[in-house]
Amino acid sequence: MLARWWRGWQVRRDDAAAARRAVPDDLWRRTLVRYPFLRRRDRADEAALRRLASLFLDRKEFHAAGGLRLDNAMVVAIAAQAVLPVLRLGLARYDGFVGIVVHPDQVVARREVADDDGLVHEYDEVLVGEAMAGGPLMLSWRDVRGAGRSAAQGCNVVIHEFAHVLDLADGAADGVPLLPSGLTRKAWLAVLEPDYERFCARTERGEETALDPYGASAIDEFFAVASEAFFVAPQAMRSEHAALYALFVRYYGQDPEQDSAPQRGR
Repeated sequence: MLARWWRGWQVRRDDAAAARRAVPDDLWRRTLVRYPFLRRRDRADEAALRRLASLFLDRKEFHAAGGLRLDNAMVVAIAAQAVLPVLRLGLARYDGFVGIVVHPDQVVARREVADDDGLVHEYDEVLVGEAMAGGPLMLSWRDVRGAGRSAAQGCNVVIHEFAHVLDLADGAADGVPLLPSGLTRKAWLAVLEPDYERFCARTERGEETALDPYGASAIDEFFAVASEAFFVAPQAMRSEHAALYALFVRYYGQDPEQDSAPQRGR
């Protein structure tokens, strides 16, 4: 009885939040035009994505940096892309953070790393996005805005960073998110690790790849790079990483190659 009451309360709470932060029809249509990979063949899935974006807007806090001024179109664009990976997993997967900081462009971050002898070396790293345990999450609006065009190259900074959020849910950046029942860590790594090693070997040889070569820098980056390509360039990703694509279909509960609507205006 208590569990039923709790589920009913959650539904009522989410209904109120979705109504409070409802995305206007015109703005939603414009978002789908700018980011065609968001379109779903199934209208029920598209409605669910839109509702999830509203709930995301209600639960997260957006902050502008570097003189940027956020507007409704910008935050809806980010929200819609952010919730695409959790359309089946549920928004609770993002409960571990609240803040999203949006910069107008790439950010240069000062880094420090200690070598094997204990000497500390400093260097600058150019970032288009960054996720860390507990947040906040950082995004470059220039790269978010261009996600419709960069999809052809399998690139999407929002999905990339939110894949890191999923990966970090267990506290470790190791390319292994919290897995559903029936999918073990051993089974996950049996596909991910050899695929990562083959990808690293290909990038070292200078071969062209469907995935961003940045994925060869670490296995957690490989998971994030593969995830962004999975959602925005599924055919190219599956052609080179068929086993990994099938694994992602099991994990994300989606098959973007089948689910995505034809790329045409509405």
